[in-house]
Amino acid sequence: MSLKEEFEEHAKLAKTLPDNTTNETLLTLYGLYKQATVGKVNTSRPGMLSMKERAKWDAWKAVEGKSCEEAMNDYITKVKQLKEQASA
Repeated sequence: MSLKEEFEEHAKLAKTLPDNTTNETLLTLYGLYKQATVGKVNTSRPGMLSMKERAKWDAWKAVEGKSCEEAMNDYITKVKQLKEQASA
């Protein structure tokens, strides 16, 4: 299985994470996903009134230096950890 296929498989798994997954964790996954699929942040930071969109943008910006492959690997690792914790 290629890295991209494994990444896509874990992206599907991420949709089945428990409801008690923290917002911080979800934002980390969002940032890694965007970095892996889009690359560098390509939009301006949302305004103060768009708190949800601003938090997502900040999470993406936080991992901007990672390569596509690094972001995919980090995403896969994080989803695996969360699934293990959920089943424990």
